[in-house]
Amino acid sequence: MKLFDVYPLLDLEPVKAQDRHVFTADGNQYLDFYSGHGVISIGHSHPHYVNQINHQLRDIGFYSNSVQNPLQQKFATKLGKLSGYEDYQLFLSNSGAEANENALKAASFHNGKSKIVAFKKAFHGRTSAAIGITDNDKYVAPVNKSAEVTFLELNDLEGLQKELAGGDVCAVIVEGIQGIGGINIPDDDFLQNVSQLCSETDALLICDEIQSGYGRSGQFFAHQHAGIKADIVTVAKGMGNGFPVAGTIIHPDIEPFYGELGSTFGGNHLACAAATAVLNVIENENLIENAAQRGQELLERLENLPQVEEVRGRGLMIGIEFPFPIKELRHTLIEEEQVLTGVSSDPNVLRLLPPLSVTQNEVNQFITALENALKLCMA
Repeated sequence: MKLFDVYPLLDLEPVKAQDRHVFTADGNQYLDFYSGHGVISIGHSHPHYVNQINHQLRDIGFYSNSVQNPLQQKFATKLGKLSGYEDYQLFLSNSGAEANENALKAASFHNGKSKIVAFKKAFHGRTSAAIGITDNDKYVAPVNKSAEVTFLELNDLEGLQKELAGGDVCAVIVEGIQGIGGINIPDDDFLQNVSQLCSETDALLICDEIQSGYGRSGQFFAHQHAGIKADIVTVAKGMGNGFPVAGTIIHPDIEPFYGELGSTFGGNHLACAAATAVLNVIENENLIENAAQRGQELLERLENLPQVEEVRGRGLMIGIEFPFPIKELRHTLIEEEQVLTGVSSDPNVLRLLPPLSVTQNEVNQFITALENALKLCMA
């Protein structure tokens, strides 16, 4: 039996990882400025994280949600405190796509509507409803096209007003920062207007913080830069630092019935141990503040580099747009400078998602590496 759809983008086989670096069998060390799609929030193999998982595994690794698991409430309490969503409810699952599926289901059950407004260049996952609200026909199968979805340009307030005017919209879903779309940021005043319009028309606001959340933007959630609260927030990726865990954070006025949302593995003992350890490290090591500071340094320095057309981002979620496709540049960074970066659906945008613990020296190292790679590519 062969593996299906496994086509590594990099000729790289990491055998070990530590802090902000991965290592290969031949002893090469790579500075990780991509974190596996933004998953590694606190750095690879953080001692507290490793210890908490090991300790939990010695006790019990898994039992179903048919029995009480106090670790879930412990985690939910800490997440509510750090995120500012203390009075909300949390449903735990395994992936960002599941979190968005659950958000859409909870919204539709709540107000009885089915129409969704999403945004162009959005990406919300590959499961049925999530892919139906993702603006990429490449991944949308005929069976996924049953949802009634309207795609608007990001920050198109006039278009949104028209869509919501009829009062038949179930929910508006927007990423705190579009990641795969090329690091596109909704304007703060746009998000404020979205929140107000949803409130006026009985539509729910779903903020997809799967990649942009967990401190990556310099706030716990990226939409908090606009000073708003969503009706539903979805989280995953950096939540478990590599352990599969995701969550749907639901307004207290939305009351899912028992059995409406379910997950065999969601919120298992190991997942809760991993996710709680991540929050402990974020809090104790001031990683949100570090993300804001290191991100500002990166943004300021990147804007002054030659060949850079535009730099977009907040905190440690940054897109660098060049006037040419970045494929060769990215491979030069890997092969000559030993630095890992990411791509997006825009072939000209290099995507940066380093761990929130990245240091000032590593920022300097990355800038030097990018300068060197640009010179080699332009030669």
